[in-house]
Amino acid sequence: MMERRVFLFGAASAPVFTMGSPAGAVPSERIRVAHIGVGGRAGALVRACAALKDVEIVTLCDLDSRRVPAAVSVVEEKQGRTPQIVSDFRRVIDDKSIDAVVVGTPDHWHALPTIYACQAGKDVYVEKPDAHNIVEGRTMVAAARENKRIIQMGTQARSSSRLASALAYIRTGKLGKCRFAKAWESSKQGSIGRPPDSDPPAGIDYDFWLGSAPKRPFNPVRFHGNWRWFFDYGTGDLGNDGVHRLDLAHAALSAASVAAGEPALGMPQFISASGGKFYFDDAQEWPDTMQVTYEFPGKLLTYEMRVWAPYSYLGESEGAVVYGDQGSIVIGNTRWKAFGPKGEVVAEGSGGDTTTEHFVNFFECMRSRKRPNADLETVGHVSSVLCHAGNIAWRTGQRIRLDASNERFDSRAANDLRSRQEYRKPWTLPRLPGV
Repeated sequence: MMERRVFLFGAASAPVFTMGSPAGAVPSERIRVAHIGVGGRAGALVRACAALKDVEIVTLCDLDSRRVPAAVSVVEEKQGRTPQIVSDFRRVIDDKSIDAVVVGTPDHWHALPTIYACQAGKDVYVEKPDAHNIVEGRTMVAAARENKRIIQMGTQARSSSRLASALAYIRTGKLGKCRFAKAWESSKQGSIGRPPDSDPPAGIDYDFWLGSAPKRPFNPVRFHGNWRWFFDYGTGDLGNDGVHRLDLAHAALSAASVAAGEPALGMPQFISASGGKFYFDDAQEWPDTMQVTYEFPGKLLTYEMRVWAPYSYLGESEGAVVYGDQGSIVIGNTRWKAFGPKGEVVAEGSGGDTTTEHFVNFFECMRSRKRPNADLETVGHVSSVLCHAGNIAWRTGQRIRLDASNERFDSRAANDLRSRQEYRKPWTLPRLPGV
């Protein structure tokens, strides 16, 4: 029998390894799944997963018991059974019968459940971006590599026929020589105000929710939904919505490069950013207005964000465009259009949300052990680093150079932001090879 690592946790102890069942083994006919986080976007993941045949959601895990009943109802409706309910994700890791974990937590809780799941022989579907910071993402990649795990990141457009057909068109070479791409998004936000600190809701283990983040008083806008606007927990709208559009732009410009006989895009060499809180006077820390420039050898990729106003660019509220000397292509959320040298439409395609298809691809790859469409190492982490590096360039006010071999910068201030300066115990990152 092959072996896998299984965690035995104390209340606040470091993991203790024992040996269990196969690492890399194909699951039984029904894949047994646990969801860590069941509210907000994570609730949509529960619904999509529960609708799939040959998949059994056996456990739901959330620190907030108020969010659990709706998710339980979905599982009961779709699968005809009541899942186990736990509040501590470590019980999920300890459960040897679980094949896969879906991580739908806030960004600052992506890394450790993913790493621990990999070390316990489980495959992982984790929401975007991959983690709170670059080092966490690198550690997740190292854990997957070391334990031969499948990790799919939640940039679901990677499993869409819309993107597949757009990339197929780009690979014909009809765009010609491409030197510029742009991503933009306009998920309009509102002010979150400046409410006073207060006691956490009854029944919430707030210290557990904070995890590795600094200890701070509870504030309602630093919690559900709005956590993403704070440095301690999220990555701003660049990591929230921008990661989708940057992922499209990077994939499209890379495909165009290969079609022209040039190397695939890889990581950028230089990153610069400008912007700030120009519109909202509230407690948010990340920019509401932002422009990021990514410099590749002979190519530029830019990102634009204005979350305070609805707008359309090239007919799309959110999307990506690649410009070549023979044509261009615009990829939106539900369609794409290619244009000839005179601006005439020469090809187009369509397709909407593909969360279900993304899960199907993940579970198929669990069986085949092939890389999934948004494989963390080769796709998801690259797109996440674009977001992290853009945020770091903005926070430092510097044009920073990225060394792709170790994902470090030519700036001490920038490197200080590659990870937290301190992780609260016991939620420290393990040290893994290659990080």
